[in-house]
Amino acid sequence: MSSDSDNQIEFLLASQSPRRRELMALLGRPVRQMAADVDEESVNTPDPAVNVIDTAVLKAHTIARTFTPSQNTRVILIAADTTVAVDGEMLNKPADAADAQRMLRRLRGRAHEVHSGYVVRDMSSGAEVVGVHTAVVTMRPYTDAEIERYVATGDPMDKAGAYAIQHPVFRPVQALQGCFLGVMGLPLCDLLGALAQLGGGTAVDLTAVDLTAVHRAHQQFPCPLFDRLAIR
Repeated sequence: MSSDSDNQIEFLLASQSPRRRELMALLGRPVRQMAADVDEESVNTPDPAVNVIDTAVLKAHTIARTFTPSQNTRVILIAADTTVAVDGEMLNKPADAADAQRMLRRLRGRAHEVHSGYVVRDMSSGAEVVGVHTAVVTMRPYTDAEIERYVATGDPMDKAGAYAIQHPVFRPVQALQGCFLGVMGLPLCDLLGALAQLGGGTAVDLTAVDLTAVHRAHQQFPCPLFDRLAIR
């Protein structure tokens, strides 16, 4: 049974991304969005998996410095950052259409990594859990014509690696090892585990999570983390 304090939990998402907000809504709690005013280019950590963690921490701590906790609501901050890595190089958001086409040609028919760093922070106590989810994604051998049509939609322009795994027409991914939602930009299954670990107060009640909806959101790509979620 949820405690009275648990009923006053609110998530604060350090992003204006509509995709991340849709995923956060599956957690069954109110969600506010607040973009962190940070220079992501200032994070120059060369290891892609560490870079996304450092960027997520920068976002979380920037918001935390000016945030005023509420006496009546327990606010849990979620910050995340995602990059695509191939041959050790990070492919972030494309600069323009030509850059998006270049990225998609480079990824075509081969495997790459998608790293999603995250921070889950209790804004009252300062307790936090930090981590990264790494997925291995293999792209299908799409054609140059398919690339041109997809880039013309504008969809790739705000996405690391210039693609959305969930795009209903382009469907660029042939195989996936990891969490589909992490490739989308918010590793929800990892976040659920982090919320279960979070200290600094009463345990976060996760019984409101719609696991059926979370499972459906993976779009038929098996998730190695989902079956281990201890939420009942």
